[in-house]
Amino acid sequence: MAGLIKRSFALAGHRTSVALEAEFWAVLAEEAGVRGVSLAALVAGIDGERDPAGALASALRLWVLAAVRARSRRASE
Repeated sequence: MAGLIKRSFALAGHRTSVALEAEFWAVLAEEAGVRGVSLAALVAGIDGERDPAGALASALRLWVLAAVRARSRRASE
């Protein structure tokens, strides 16, 4: 797990850990700040919307990709 940062959260009543690269955590933290919520609340929201058959780490990475794409679109308008 070189290069990954592990964080623990309480999601849907249970503890879980997620390992992501620092760059993904940075974007998630920025977006949480912009939205005025904690990182844990943002992660819980993403967890609640994801396909339960998929991994939380993958859902977070895809969410970050969508957020960065949305930023790029807004910047080019």
